[in-house]
Amino acid sequence: MRPNAIAGAAGTVLAGTLVAGFLAAPTAGAAQAVPGGAAEAKGVKIAAERAAKSGVKWQDCPADWGQLPKPIQCGFVTVPVDYAKPNGRTIQIAVDRAKSTGTASERQGALVYNPGGPGGSGLRFPTRVTSKNPLYVNIAKAYDFVGFDPRGVGRSAPISCVDPQEFAKAPKADPVPSGEADKRAQRKLAKEYADGCFERSGDLLPYLTTMNTARDVDVVRAALGEKKLNYLGVSYGTYLGAVYGTLFPSHVRRMIVDSVVNPAQDNIWYKANLEQDIAFEGRFKDWEKWVAQHDDAFHLGTTQATVHQNWLKLRASAKAKPIGGVVGPAELIGWFQKAAYYDSSWVPVAQTWSKYVAGDEKPLIEAAGPNMADKAGNIAAENGNAVYTAVECADAKWPTSWNKWDRDNTRVDRQAPFMTWSNAWMNLPCATWKGPQYNPIEVTTHKGLPQTLIVQSDRDAATPYEGAVELHKRFRGSQLITEKGAGSHGVTGLVNPCINTKVDAYLLTGKLTGGSDVTCTPHATPEPPKATAAK
Repeated sequence: MRPNAIAGAAGTVLAGTLVAGFLAAPTAGAAQAVPGGAAEAKGVKIAAERAAKSGVKWQDCPADWGQLPKPIQCGFVTVPVDYAKPNGRTIQIAVDRAKSTGTASERQGALVYNPGGPGGSGLRFPTRVTSKNPLYVNIAKAYDFVGFDPRGVGRSAPISCVDPQEFAKAPKADPVPSGEADKRAQRKLAKEYADGCFERSGDLLPYLTTMNTARDVDVVRAALGEKKLNYLGVSYGTYLGAVYGTLFPSHVRRMIVDSVVNPAQDNIWYKANLEQDIAFEGRFKDWEKWVAQHDDAFHLGTTQATVHQNWLKLRASAKAKPIGGVVGPAELIGWFQKAAYYDSSWVPVAQTWSKYVAGDEKPLIEAAGPNMADKAGNIAAENGNAVYTAVECADAKWPTSWNKWDRDNTRVDRQAPFMTWSNAWMNLPCATWKGPQYNPIEVTTHKGLPQTLIVQSDRDAATPYEGAVELHKRFRGSQLITEKGAGSHGVTGLVNPCINTKVDAYLLTGKLTGGSDVTCTPHATPEPPKATAAK
């Protein structure tokens, strides 16, 4: 669930770790039946049994995996590309872990994490142990912290849709169309992007689905030597968890889902993105109001309306003449949307803007512009965008009629102009996707699923609050913790004792404390330093 600007045309093939040989792909066309039949179920069982026998050959993490210092260990788990053919081609899923810090009697198993996306890497998760983050000290005594790169991501058979350096170039076209010519140009870019995905990565794309990633998680569970899964998923990771809980209810020990995707079949994924646009508008206005309340620090307007007018002026100015030649409206939206995502970005985004108004444009260029020298970062960003597109396009049937896209996004844009068109172009490749588009699974409670913990802020932009309510209905016996009056995306990583103590209690004892549902007051609102820009 990450709106962003898409890049241009495809280039040369990026090498991955997919076993050589072209994979026979399902046929494109109408929505396929959910690939969750007997053949896939048997394939998961076979793959999991093999993984349980072979385990993970843990070793020090390679330097090119990023900063994952000892005692974090890394390894691979082998999974089938197509679970209906468990003896066919395979890929390797990259995993890492920080072992539990407690005694042998305190250890309760492995806690597997997914940060969202689709397309996000979870390999940084074990650093929450090695950095001695106080929020996780108690949990770390009981659990190995396990991260992984989902299929298609990072070190797990990475895919690509365009050349990463081309993807990073800026400025990109203004996502807000001024007429039909702009829309035609964006439609052309979206189709080129979709075609580029199949030119560069078409052998794996039909198998990049949430269903298959959930199956991979079960194989990882087996490779870790765990009979049951302990799982923490954030954002898209909540949908992955919901699908896993539906497919493998008896394999779940404890599950926390934080900032929840609405799992209703008709919401995945076209409708979800339209609803996201409206929620982003509301949260962006929350930030503008906060900026106005701190005009003594930022000098950007004393009312939300004034701050918003100044935002529109900034955007118009960047369209007429990109800032530093590289920051246009698309790049501004990409930077400013961080404030709508995370409270932790409220001060940095406002400070950067304030410094620009005061005459220093360098911080804004560095924050919002491309870094062409960061080749590794650009590869990761392009890969994440490619996986986001591939998974969402394959998970569900998307409208192919441009008239519908145009009508729906024009309607939503009237009330939510901040993100609507940017989000539309991000997802439009799905309208011309060449691969199969499946019917989403019906997320529901099956026998054996234990009580799960659902955590959500009620003003979340990326995953609107209704998603948590919907999953709460579908997972019987679950508990919903609502952070009232807050909107940061990803709640369990924030300091809020009302939430933190309940998360600890659940993971350490299995108990859902505080009654059937709980409402918590919001975490502390960010406070800016004084006089961040000269008057």
